[in-house]
Amino acid sequence: MATTARPRPAVLNLTPGAEARVADLMSRAPADAIGVKLSTPRRGCSGLAYSVDYVTEAKPFDEAIVTPGGTLYVDGASVLYLVGSTMDWVEDDFAAGFVFNNPNAKGACGCGESFTV
Repeated sequence: MATTARPRPAVLNLTPGAEARVADLMSRAPADAIGVKLSTPRRGCSGLAYSVDYVTEAKPFDEAIVTPGGTLYVDGASVLYLVGSTMDWVEDDFAAGFVFNNPNAKGACGCGESFTV
């Protein structure tokens, strides 16, 4: 009996706004940048924070998400915290930034800078 593998869930889904922001970042990136990278370093009052930076090399366990405007890498150590999340770019009159809808987050700090799983 042959078994079929279930499709692997997306590590991260990007909205059109997030894809456009990745394209904008890559249009102004340093010459040695190969993409932008999302990681979840330990920081803030809840434990983990979202961090997006330029990246010059892919690490062996990073997940690469190819978008029309450039590649978004997800840090290999952060994948388990982010599986199934949606990344959006939101701008209003007072602020602009990436916003994450993370089904793995069990809580967040009051200022929204960090989360816990």
